Amino acid sequence: MTDEPLVLGIETSCDETGVGIVRGTTLLADAVASSVDEHARFGGVVPEVASRAHLEAMVPTIDRALKEAGVSARDLDGIAVTAGPGLAGALLVGVSAAKAYAYALGKPLYGVNHLASHICVDQLEHGPLPEPTMALLVSGGHSSLLLSSDITSDVRPMGSTIDDAAGEAFDKIARVLNLGFPGGPVIDRYAREGDPGAIAFPRGLTGPRDPAYDFSFSGLKTAVARWIEARRAAGEEVPVRDVAASFQEAVVDVLTRKAVRACKDEGVDHLMIGGGVAANSRLRALAQERCEAAGIRLRVPRPKLCTDNGAMVAALGAEMVARNRAASGWDLSADSSLPVTDPHVPGHGHDHVHEVSKENLYS
Repeated sequence: MTDEPLVLGIETSCDETGVGIVRGTTLLADAVASSVDEHARFGGVVPEVASRAHLEAMVPTIDRALKEAGVSARDLDGIAVTAGPGLAGALLVGVSAAKAYAYALGKPLYGVNHLASHICVDQLEHGPLPEPTMALLVSGGHSSLLLSSDITSDVRPMGSTIDDAAGEAFDKIARVLNLGFPGGPVIDRYAREGDPGAIAFPRGLTGPRDPAYDFSFSGLKTAVARWIEARRAAGEEVPVRDVAASFQEAVVDVLTRKAVRACKDEGVDHLMIGGGVAANSRLRALAQERCEAAGIRLRVPRPKLCTDNGAMVAALGAEMVARNRAASGWDLSADSSLPVTDPHVPGHGHDHVHEVSKENLYS
């Protein structure tokens, strides 16, 4: 037996219904139900479709996670859930489910931040996070540089995307190339057989007067689309693999360059990379190369933990329990624009755990 907190985490910020269970920093279960196939014909995530898919998948996914972990719901020390940021309707499904389970079980509820969870998940693979931690988070909705001295209470934004996030740009270029959705994995696959130096695509916000840590991929997306359109208009074949490789190189060049610069400027000797785009093979390789050259230690979770999942929410929830952070109240709401400076949403001083016996409500 161990006194490390046993926590279940629920993630529904976008199109993945994720349920994870951790004991301290040990991953016991990571169950995911994806609705990506339902969105593919639309070329992107449809919020209403995602919300309905979460409703259908929630209870079966929680049951599957409990079975995989080999624990009973009554054994849990807390329920954590993504309170934001994300799609409002999708978040609401997760928050409502977490409240129901927490109330029925008589367990504390922790509403946590999606971005902070992406950082905390690395503890499940590489052990406790150094303090402070520099994190580069790249996904379909976010491209952010964050500095955290305490993942449960102090996360400071260094820079973020001012337009398209990196993952969003991958999806849009894949669509222009008729490669399908989602774009990240397929661009990565085609790029491995292409020449990253074949086409000189622009690197956004890398001039001497540009913000040091902010990102912009809208101009790159437009430049690639116009290059492809010009080739097609001229009746020429589009070298899909070279376009994919050159586009991908432009994205990861900027991401890694700015991340390493932030580490140097802040005197941080390690870098953590998370989010769905962190599964990209070229991003991992170039980050490793540049970190080694700069004397920076790189921490990147395995690809499955980089994409949205319940394990990352459970990991942050367990850290909240371990550090005795205040539980959230029953008035916890979904916040689609929850700032990263709020790693979790505490209650307002009233007793969170009710006195109703859990045996009366949950069987």
